[in-house]
Amino acid sequence: MTAQNEQPPVRILRTHRLATLAGFAAIGLWSALALFTAQTGVIPPFQLASMTFLLGGLSGALSWLWRPQAIKTLRQPFKVWLIGVGGLFGYHALYFAALRLAPPAEAGLICYLWPLLIVLGADLLLDKRISLPTVIGGGLGFAGIVILMSGQPISLTFDGTIVTGYLCALAAAFTWAFYSLASSRMESVPTDTVTGFCLVTSLLSLVVHLLFETTIWPDTPIRWLALLGLGLGPVGAAFYLWDYGMKSGDIRQIGFGSYATPVLSTGLLVLTGEAKASYSLAFACVLIAGGAAVARLLPKTSKG
Repeated sequence: MTAQNEQPPVRILRTHRLATLAGFAAIGLWSALALFTAQTGVIPPFQLASMTFLLGGLSGALSWLWRPQAIKTLRQPFKVWLIGVGGLFGYHALYFAALRLAPPAEAGLICYLWPLLIVLGADLLLDKRISLPTVIGGGLGFAGIVILMSGQPISLTFDGTIVTGYLCALAAAFTWAFYSLASSRMESVPTDTVTGFCLVTSLLSLVVHLLFETTIWPDTPIRWLALLGLGLGPVGAAFYLWDYGMKSGDIRQIGFGSYATPVLSTGLLVLTGEAKASYSLAFACVLIAGGAAVARLLPKTSKG
């Protein structure tokens, strides 16, 4: 067999690259999450989740008008629904609980372990071992996040309630990493199923909202527009792009790219005047870029 014959077909390579870019696009959309959320005002978290996931689900269902056959993709085994809804609703429920029980800076830092968990898990899935470039690159990336968040008052406290919040944040990180890696193994499950995951997550969030929260509606057109943007972008298109990227792209490169999420988010807040520029932001960029550079030492992987 010649070396040429051993290469994947061009079509597969193009799909692989396009899917990897889709994963990066999801990361870009998530960078706007904090900005859009801030612009929505004081809507309770589960009410906001219910409304935005409904928009995200309906945006996917809209395509069923000209693709009615896509509805059939919702007929999936219980395991698929458990992973999908467990990932979307489980992560957000745990994240919201962590923010309520623990200081937001510490909780957010622990939650951002998920990119590291994804790149480590990807190594195990693809190579059955964790490589040195992954450890070094992952460590640099997480160090960048630590530096970025060092501008906030972080002081780990071990009060019983706060520790519960830390555990919720850690569970959230593992939940999102598991969902992402599990999605990469379910290549036969179409991305259209994310529509169903979003709609069920919206329903479950509504139930929690009605039980524990007081409804507060947006009171200005700007806040309604921010809500719409949140539902169509970071809580809509981003999940479809992420699913496609996980199933057909390079999950290790996407995982390393995920470290840029808090940096891009902070940078966007700075550009819009919602936050101030800092040396920690610049240093975090350097470390995360260094981690990504180390990640280039990893062998390229393609599916199919």
